[in-house]
Amino acid sequence: MKKKKQKASAPRRMRCPYCGAPVSIRQASEIYHDPTSDKELYVCNNYPKCDTYVGMHEGTRIPFGTLANGNLRSLRIRAHRKFDLVWKTGIMSREDAYRWLADMFCLGLGDAHIGMFGEYRCSRLIEECDQIMERHKRVG
Repeated sequence: MKKKKQKASAPRRMRCPYCGAPVSIRQASEIYHDPTSDKELYVCNNYPKCDTYVGMHEGTRIPFGTLANGNLRSLRIRAHRKFDLVWKTGIMSREDAYRWLADMFCLGLGDAHIGMFGEYRCSRLIEECDQIMERHKRVG
């Protein structure tokens, strides 16, 4: 699957889907407590009370996906790791894996991004990837 070149853009105007507060751009170093990070994030203005944020594609103001709280971010990370194993172990090509992912959720290929998934889709993807790995006798 070819990646499209991302263009720099104006900041997105967003509201937190959990508490409704506006969202601002903040330095990732503040959130991650890593002074070496020069990345930026979209962060709920009620952070840290509301633990909601999303990263951006490098050199742009385009978010990686939708805003997510800690639980959803963890689920997305788990889902992505499981999904990546499916193609990195050679069960499918990367392109075929993304086609499978899109088909599983009746999405267009351009909409098959784990960063856009909610808890249900992430959980289903984890289950499906585990089943594929088991059928192919792979550990994941």
